[in-house]
Amino acid sequence: MCRWAAYIGKPIFLDEVVSRPKHSLIHQSHCATECKSAINADGFGLAWYDERAEPGQYRDVSPAWSDPNLKSLVRQVKSGLFLSHVRASTGTATSRNNCHPFTSKQWSFMHNGQIGGFEHFRRAGDMMIPDAYYGERRGATDSEALFLVALSEGLNDDPRGALERATARFEALSREKGSSPHIRLTAAFSDGKKLYAVRYATDDKAPTLYHRWSKTNQGRAVVSEPLETDEDDWQLVPPGTFCTFDGDGVEMQPFAPVGVAVAA
Repeated sequence: MCRWAAYIGKPIFLDEVVSRPKHSLIHQSHCATECKSAINADGFGLAWYDERAEPGQYRDVSPAWSDPNLKSLVRQVKSGLFLSHVRASTGTATSRNNCHPFTSKQWSFMHNGQIGGFEHFRRAGDMMIPDAYYGERRGATDSEALFLVALSEGLNDDPRGALERATARFEALSREKGSSPHIRLTAAFSDGKKLYAVRYATDDKAPTLYHRWSKTNQGRAVVSEPLETDEDDWQLVPPGTFCTFDGDGVEMQPFAPVGVAVAA
């Protein structure tokens, strides 16, 4: 599975999350500790916000640890809200279009997990994306399809409800045509103002999700696994939880995709 890290708060250089910590995202790309695969080498990506509504985006297919452009970029770019991701493919090709984060207008979205048996119902999944959003379907991943369906379900006005409805639709497809585990999901996404994150699964193996407030940076990191191994104040988000991060505030709500049993 993939690894990712996001940040919201006082602007910092991206390398404070992506490359400088002992267990930075780049370190996790070849030495992850809390996922099935320690190696996440099927591409990487960044989305960051500054003075424009739309995020900047940088994605490539090389392993994150071997890209000198990435290391240079994160040393120079400052942002108060950004998403970063290293990819371990669950079956789709290694291509730039399949790298996270995905973007649409002001939104950015990244995902770790799987929709069980997606390869068996990919066409049906794509057909759930309305024409208004299908033109933004660049790759072949279940993650991008989930993002575009969530947009069509009203992500602009109701982030939690829209992602619940989108997840429920894919969960139903997986139960009908796919395989278990039907959903394993941690995701982070943003409209450039707030940062949202979710942890959910149809079994008891929801991918991990942590957050931590830094007094030094005056900001919050939201991550797949802690960035420093010697810090004991990382907070683990419980499964079935939707989080909203706004400044130093944290709001947690239940995440229960509508009309589908939460536990298999």
